[in-house]
Amino acid sequence: MPSSIRRIGVLTGGGDCPGINAVIRAITKTAIYKYGLSVFGIEDGFLGLIEDRISELTSIHVSGIMSTGGTILGTNNRCNPSRHYHGRDEQGEPVFVDATDQCIENLKKRGIDALMVIGGDGTMSCAAALVAKGFNCIGVPKTIDNDLVGTDLTFGFITAVATATDALDRLHTTAMSHHRVMVCEVMGRNAGWIALHSGVASGSDVILIPEIPFDLDVVRDFVESRMHHGRGFSIVVVSEGARPRDGETIVKMHDPTSPDPIRYGGIGAYVAHEIGAHTDIETRTTVLGHVQRGGQPRATDRVLATQFGYHAVELLMSGAHSRMVVTQRGVLDDVDLTFAANKQRLVPLDDGVLLAARAVRTCFGDVAPETVGRIEQ
Repeated sequence: MPSSIRRIGVLTGGGDCPGINAVIRAITKTAIYKYGLSVFGIEDGFLGLIEDRISELTSIHVSGIMSTGGTILGTNNRCNPSRHYHGRDEQGEPVFVDATDQCIENLKKRGIDALMVIGGDGTMSCAAALVAKGFNCIGVPKTIDNDLVGTDLTFGFITAVATATDALDRLHTTAMSHHRVMVCEVMGRNAGWIALHSGVASGSDVILIPEIPFDLDVVRDFVESRMHHGRGFSIVVVSEGARPRDGETIVKMHDPTSPDPIRYGGIGAYVAHEIGAHTDIETRTTVLGHVQRGGQPRATDRVLATQFGYHAVELLMSGAHSRMVVTQRGVLDDVDLTFAANKQRLVPLDDGVLLAARAVRTCFGDVAPETVGRIEQ
């Protein structure tokens, strides 16, 4: 065991996600039981680090938390230490300061030798600023969007897809009963992983993702064909970052005080309106929103999160610096933490799930699927 490692900190950044508590549990228990380390939890992500809200975690603190959604430490998706919001000036403009040194000072004051950072690309970019100043951080990839570069899978994604699939299954029965088009907007930011996988799992008829700009005429013609020559209803799942071929991504709001100022939302209502306004089909919209983040993690996410937490401690104690735990081709591995910062892993057009969906006549809004003969679910 490297003699320099005696105390470690752990924080969760970004949005909450099913499985975070399983990671915290695995890190804490592995560090205590296997290596005799002291573990310190940092409240509310990097904001708690700036404000020195740090307390010791014991095995009792993390006992029984694996099945609980969210994070016992709290999280924050608005705080970036290198660009920390510090109020507004006399003109009402936001003021930002670099609080990176303050973070490192608070860590050193507690005698913390390394930091376990659980989060997505934004969190990794925050950690990269600490790494650049010489503080060792080990990253654990967390996001329901599954869009973190370097890893094939992030914990939380499987649970989010299961939640979205359950909602789409429920919309299916209403659409069938009322002969409607039901449009469901799901999360994902600029990546369409949730829409693609939940759409395929639920047998949705149309899947619209950011990686494939869609043609509204193609979508309308397809659902009309299903209405008049097929099953008499359609399910459309649309990722929040999807956009028309000749249009822009719909932004719900812009928050200049946040490190990620763009908030997507509204594409589902837009698609539903365009279908209803140019056809005789009754169309409704459902926005799943934050229900995709909450609730108990599925068993698969609990297992992956536990493996990630354990592997993170093993990496640190082997002498690793500035690494992020990943899974590639089903095998646990690690990459440079800074490699994942400020990047997004998008759905490739040759993705196997996408190709399988096209083969069963799922419409992605770019080209019309073959519609010769009766359209079947």
